[in-house]
Amino acid sequence: MRLSRGAGLRGLAAMRARSVLPGVPDCQLLRPLLGWRRSELSSYVDAAGIEAIHDPSNADLRFERARVRAQLARLSDLDPMALAASARHLGEADAAVEWIVENSLAAVRTDGGTAYWNAVNVPRVVALRVLERLIGRMAGAQPRGNALARWYDRLAAGEIATLAGVRGDGRKAEWRFTVAPKPRRKPDGTLGRP
Repeated sequence: MRLSRGAGLRGLAAMRARSVLPGVPDCQLLRPLLGWRRSELSSYVDAAGIEAIHDPSNADLRFERARVRAQLARLSDLDPMALAASARHLGEADAAVEWIVENSLAAVRTDGGTAYWNAVNVPRVVALRVLERLIGRMAGAQPRGNALARWYDRLAAGEIATLAGVRGDGRKAEWRFTVAPKPRRKPDGTLGRP
């Protein structure tokens, strides 16, 4: 489904067997059955005498995931386990990119409310994630996708641009980031200079 929407590495990677529960940083979410085929799990549940609960939305073709599953089932040459293995490999590549991102973030220099980062020769996929994290740290926002890519492109072209309340200056090799001043309101309530 994400492939049809042009998802990147993070979006195409397999669901992780272990991750932090969103909003609860001290809680690990475990998914021990991800590597099982549906038929294997069904056989196990039946043999154990457990009454399975079936979610009717999984067969409801009004939902995209049900339509995609139905189309995949018709492709006899496509092995679901091979697809799952490919997604796991993408997950491993995503973890490697994350490691590089963390090391790149360690190179961000701060001085007061200003952050400096040398983006020379940094691969685009890494730079986008570093910028995403910088905005999160500085403004509490998490922009992704096209808006973030356009911001990166402007900075890489040596421009000054603002996204999600962070002003980036790409005119030098070491990019400079500050929290953008809030726009002033005119007496009539519109934005701009009075």
